[in-house]
Amino acid sequence: MQKLTKQVVLWLSASIIVLGLASCDKFFSASGDLVERVSDGDTLAVKDAKGNKFNVRFACMDAPEVPHSQKERNSSRASDRNQFNWGEKAQARLQQLVKQSGDRVILNITDTDRYQRKVAEVRLKDATFVQEVLLREGLAKVYRPYLNKCPSKDLVQQAEAQAQQQKRGVWSDTKFTNPWEFRSINKKN
Repeated sequence: MQKLTKQVVLWLSASIIVLGLASCDKFFSASGDLVERVSDGDTLAVKDAKGNKFNVRFACMDAPEVPHSQKERNSSRASDRNQFNWGEKAQARLQQLVKQSGDRVILNITDTDRYQRKVAEVRLKDATFVQEVLLREGLAKVYRPYLNKCPSKDLVQQAEAQAQQQKRGVWSDTKFTNPWEFRSINKKN
């Protein structure tokens, strides 16, 4: 009986979220957009129901970087290896979540970034908020410069605070460099 009640509550919660998001003009397909590739821990290549392809950057958070070139993959710098190790863990976890949702995600588009990627809150078909999962597991950090464009800012901050308090993921690593700092340092090199 308790399991059935929990399922009903989950279904009702998901229905409320989907219905609420469906009324938003920035919301795409209720059946979900097809994820063609998980680029890293906070970026997806997606195809919508009309066949339009676009990249999605996760709103509210920033995940550790993954190596993008052969030079980065072969780097022996400790800071690079550390960043890329966490980036690959975040990417693998995101791939696992996407696969669990049948390669479909529901997007709440909040903005377009300077690279013309759609910035979105991302949910699985069962209404799981992907950013919350990655933050709670310590595989990403809240990206505060754009937090005002994040409809779920309270939720993501709570998830991050829990990970930090419990020293999960990157919060357990005293040598971890925030992704935005890592990118800034490596632009100069």
